[in-house]
Amino acid sequence: MQVRVRLFAALRERAGAEELELELPEGALVQDALDRMSELTAGVPVVLAVNREYARGEEPLHAGDEVALIPPVSGGSVGVMHVRVTDQPLLLDPLLERVRDPRAGAVVTFLGVTREVTELDYEAYVPMAERKLAEIVAAAIERHGLCAAAAEHRVGVVVRSEPSVAVAASAPHRNAAFSGAREIIDQIKAQAPIWKKEEGEWVSGVKPD
Repeated sequence: MQVRVRLFAALRERAGAEELELELPEGALVQDALDRMSELTAGVPVVLAVNREYARGEEPLHAGDEVALIPPVSGGSVGVMHVRVTDQPLLLDPLLERVRDPRAGAVVTFLGVTREVTELDYEAYVPMAERKLAEIVAAAIERHGLCAAAAEHRVGVVVRSEPSVAVAASAPHRNAAFSGAREIIDQIKAQAPIWKKEEGEWVSGVKPD
C-alpha cells in the first residue's frame, strides 16, 4: 500500500519536498507510518493527520487516505459561526458584523498582531486548519452559550503591527463573551495546524493533543 504524506513548515524544508511517498503493508497503522518517518522527524514531536483529523497511533491507514505530518503548531453548530484562513489582511469591522445578534449584551474581540520583528511568515494546512477552527469555535459557542463567534487567521507574510489572527464573540453577558473569546484564541494556538517563521526560523510550538 502506498501512502502520500504532506509536509509543512520545518519538516517540509528538512525534506526538501512538500510530499513524500511511503510504501506500507496492508493493514498498517498510523504508528507504522510515524516509525518509517522517524529519521525525518528526529527531534521534532509530531502527530499524523488522516483525512484532516488528528489520528492516534493505533488507528489504521487505508489506500486513498489524505495524510499529513503535523509538527508543533505555533500558535453548523449552536449559534452563528464563521471561520476563515486567508492570505488577505484581516479586518475587524466585517468580523463584528458576523457576530452581531439582538440577544447579545456583550461583544468581545481579539487581534493578535506582529510585534518586535519586521514581519512574520505563516504557513497552514488550510483545509484542516479551517476544520479545526470550526470545531474550536463551535465548542466555545456551546460551552459558553455564545450568540455567535468568528475566527480568522492569516497565512503568508504579516508585517509588524498587522493582525495575524482575529477573534470575535458575542453573548448575552460579558463574562461569557470574554471566556468564549479567550478559549477560542487559546485553542487556535494549541490545535490549529498553522506554523510561524520568524527571522528565517520556524518558531517552536506545542504538539497537538
